[in-house]
Amino acid sequence: MNEQESISYLTQQQAAEIDDLLMGNLGFSIDQLMELAGLSVASAVAEVYKPSEYNRVLVICGPGNNGGDGLVAARHLHHFGYKPSIWYPKRTPKPLYAGLVTQLESLSVPFISIDSLPQEFLNFDIIVDAIFGFSFQGNPRPPFDDLIMSMASLSAHYPEHQKSPVIVSVDIPSGWHVEDGDRSGDGTRPDMLVSLTAPKLCARTFSGRYHFLGGRFVPPSVMQKYKLRLPKYPGTAMCVQIGNSCQIKVEDPVPAKFLQKNVEADPFLQFQKWFDDAVATGLKDPDAMALSTANKDGKPCVSPILLSFFLLQIIIGQNSSRMVQLKKVDREGFVWCSNYGSRKGHEIAENPHASLLFYWNTLNRQDLTIEA
Repeated sequence: MNEQESISYLTQQQAAEIDDLLMGNLGFSIDQLMELAGLSVASAVAEVYKPSEYNRVLVICGPGNNGGDGLVAARHLHHFGYKPSIWYPKRTPKPLYAGLVTQLESLSVPFISIDSLPQEFLNFDIIVDAIFGFSFQGNPRPPFDDLIMSMASLSAHYPEHQKSPVIVSVDIPSGWHVEDGDRSGDGTRPDMLVSLTAPKLCARTFSGRYHFLGGRFVPPSVMQKYKLRLPKYPGTAMCVQIGNSCQIKVEDPVPAKFLQKNVEADPFLQFQKWFDDAVATGLKDPDAMALSTANKDGKPCVSPILLSFFLLQIIIGQNSSRMVQLKKVDREGFVWCSNYGSRKGHEIAENPHASLLFYWNTLNRQDLTIEA
């Protein structure tokens, strides 16, 4: 078993106990831990999303410590060359949080009004979800409940030619249970999760593209007390990528054959298992899929001309197959971004049937899904 496969996950109670230890006998202060956490989050963002391509950042801050982590991350992102903006509707009146706000205001980092979201999503490349941490219990209340729903369905609201913002969740994706994950199915679906101190149990169900760990401050006594197995931080880094290979171990990445007895009766459950396998192997773009449609006569739209012109047909969009990105899958079906005025939009309107093909070369597997 390698280091990533043996990483520890914390329960809600264990996470709270470790925080109490750190801020008790071990001498850490809340502002010190918040500073280290926010720096870790900003460092993880900078590892993947370069400011030359993902410059505009919206940091959504909740009223507690998770929101404070977001405020600190925004300050560091500003110094890293990004252009952060803050949405902070429920400000905590404590001096620590007021000071974090003052620091951002001194850098001319804008604070967005409460009424301007989620309409403002369109203006950003990255959304940092710093709403609720591991201590949150119950159901989100306004204005966060509607906001979480908007983030959960974010990609479906974007036209085909425009990429949706990537979502980076701080420690716990908003709308998730700290141990059970997104048990309602309505929580945030982040592209990146930055776990702090140690991953919480909900991180086992995270299937986004990037998983980082931050919080390079856990003393040996805490490691021993809770038998924590954590990865080593490289060099002077404040974060370390732990990916998804620590969550799902693929014993045989290239199965010799498929047996009917091993196939789930529920096709959605079977697809999710195969998709998790593809993510766990580190396969590039496992969510890329070929979408094929046909017109009302059931025919593809490639003109009957010489084969040498086929490439030209692809370039000008006359073919009936194209690559799209899977944004969501549940029992209602598969979701991808599309423009209703596009060729595939017209074809699906005329002939509401399509097929999706996932090609996972590392697994020697192709997954064909027929959608009606």
